[in-house]
Amino acid sequence: MNKMTDFVDGQGATLSRVADFALNLTPRDVPAPVIERAALLMLDTLGICIASGPMQAGVLAREATVKLYGSGDPDHGAQMLFDGRQVSLAGAVYAAATQTDNLDGHDGFNPVKGHVGVVTVPTLAVLAQKMPGLSGPDALAALVTGYEIAGRAGMALHATVADYHTSGAWNALGVAAMAARLRGHSRETLREAFGIAEFHGPRSQMMREIASPTMLHDGSGWGALAGMSAAILAESGFTGAPAITVEGTGAATHWADLGQVWQTLVQYIKPYPVCRWAHAPIDAARELALEHGVTHDQIENVIIRSFANAIALYPGMPDTTSKAQYSLAFSVAAMLVRRQIGLEQIAGDGLSDPAVAKLVAQTRLEVSDEHEALFPAHRTADVDLVLTDGRVLKSGLTHARGGAERPFGEAEIVEKFMGFAAPVLGDARAGAIRDACLGLTADGSLFASLGQHLADPV
Repeated sequence: MNKMTDFVDGQGATLSRVADFALNLTPRDVPAPVIERAALLMLDTLGICIASGPMQAGVLAREATVKLYGSGDPDHGAQMLFDGRQVSLAGAVYAAATQTDNLDGHDGFNPVKGHVGVVTVPTLAVLAQKMPGLSGPDALAALVTGYEIAGRAGMALHATVADYHTSGAWNALGVAAMAARLRGHSRETLREAFGIAEFHGPRSQMMREIASPTMLHDGSGWGALAGMSAAILAESGFTGAPAITVEGTGAATHWADLGQVWQTLVQYIKPYPVCRWAHAPIDAARELALEHGVTHDQIENVIIRSFANAIALYPGMPDTTSKAQYSLAFSVAAMLVRRQIGLEQIAGDGLSDPAVAKLVAQTRLEVSDEHEALFPAHRTADVDLVLTDGRVLKSGLTHARGGAERPFGEAEIVEKFMGFAAPVLGDARAGAIRDACLGLTADGSLFASLGQHLADPV
């Protein structure tokens, strides 16, 4: 086995760049559109965190957190989001990230085939409980730090290992960076935290979860737990450097544009709480049906062509919410029958709709070389609807809505938030969170104006 020095950059230039960005970035250093986008991404993620709270996975995650991840030190404790019970800092971010992950409606980043906001938003909300004077712009700059560092850590990891690991394997570094910034760590402490977070970040294999969908989802709960634990360990003197995704000899290229190219701007927004890989086929089928006024009982067959990972999604009629969220034929059929995909379609009676089951049985899935060549930079598909009258409606190549190719504006993101949050919290509390979150971009605002709405139980 090679010595560590054989594959670590001995110059430390990349670490210096990353540490300076993480610890010293000010709101003035961040372009206004990036700050504004960060506020919208936080609002979107909070909506999914709220809606996922009553789900079985969310309840189980919080109960396990109380049992396993409490804190005997008030300085290292926090209230779980939308629950109120006091646990450790690491437990609070674990619980929120785990439940958010299990609704699967949160933002994502195409190049890493994974998710950042699911851990960075809880990290900010949890740590800010100890920072009543944190300004809105400073809070959003911290959130941007998490997005920018986690995404590049993910790109570095995917470029250097053979397996496709879940987001928790790399988004842990974004959590560690945010904690270092908000808790006043030194460059040396941040370096140790990166090393601990990377070492303990869950190298879980994503395609195993795709093949057999469960509540494990994208590993982000464990990524949040590892990242926050790493930060607390490092500030206590525990060592763990170096992180190969930051200091490895091949890592520098992934960090070269830090502070120049803003990955925060190109996170996609999900309109549906199912795997992003299914979104392009869903949108293609939806738009065909709307354009031609087709109802599900007019459809004889559905043919879906997409990239190989999308075609590998669960092909049949799911019997659990987890399977429904990692489904392809079911998700498309649910859209064609119900004209929407929300919580009702992926749980309860939505899993046994006979009209959806019939359409699932009439669906054919095909890997397309054209779509495969575009993945992972793009999520594309095309769909044919073969009708009972003999007509064949063809969508052509379709990009998933909510990404850089077909972005959502503020109004659409706010509408999505209210659609997920208001049924759980009520219009008044959901509206207060919306207004406070969007108000964080203003000079003189305080994160506490939002934070006061985030801990009380639903």
